Amino acid sequence: MKFATTMRWALTIMLGSSLAFAGTPAGDKKDKDKGVPVQKVDSGSFGVFIKGQRMATESFSVDQENGSSVVKSQLKDASGSVVQKSDLQMTTNFELIRYEWSQASGGSLTVTPNNDFLIERISTAASAKPAEQPFLMPSASPILDNNFFVHREVLMWRYLAADCKPEGGNLKCQQGPVEFGTLVPQDRTSMPVRVELVGKEKVTIRGAARDLLRINLTGESFAWALWLDDQDHFKLIRVAIPADDTEVVRD
Repeated sequence: MKFATTMRWALTIMLGSSLAFAGTPAGDKKDKDKGVPVQKVDSGSFGVFIKGQRMATESFSVDQENGSSVVKSQLKDASGSVVQKSDLQMTTNFELIRYEWSQASGGSLTVTPNNDFLIERISTAASAKPAEQPFLMPSASPILDNNFFVHREVLMWRYLAADCKPEGGNLKCQQGPVEFGTLVPQDRTSMPVRVELVGKEKVTIRGAARDLLRINLTGESFAWALWLDDQDHFKLIRVAIPADDTEVVRD
């Protein structure tokens, strides 16, 4: 698949564009009557390695259906037990519909938009009534919850769609970093992050050299490097977190 075609596919289909997947007008009544089929955008798993030892596995899926995108993930520990789950639902314009998180040890939370606020409701095993915390943030604010690397993949797609375009066979992006105001529900906090394209790099994945697209994701107290495959719909392949001696690799 040529670069421009790959870019168009990734930035219109994977990112939830209002363009119809199969070229059928979105407002076609027959489609509404039949129901739009679910389109699989991405699925798989990431291995989380700390000092070279696999400590966790994140299984995920990204689907589009009925004009919305659904990002589901579950985190398993080294023994294979599911310890956390998340479910992120967004409109085609990245507006939050609902976010849910839960853990096996007890406790859960939801985030929903309400006018100019995002409302987080936290339930604990010890409390019958959920606590509520509002954030003065637009509904288009990205969710970047702890331990879910698929959320970072979605943010990278969003950055590429909004701030980059193919030009002469290369990817041209806005000069300098682009800032996003994000919500981290498990920490009950918001934080600004910066995303910046570095360019193509040769990266060794399981002993094989690959040419991947590097993007830096930084914040006040962290610096991550992410590599995406621009020849395979900009899927996230690897994440490096040097400060924590952590590497995340797509299985």
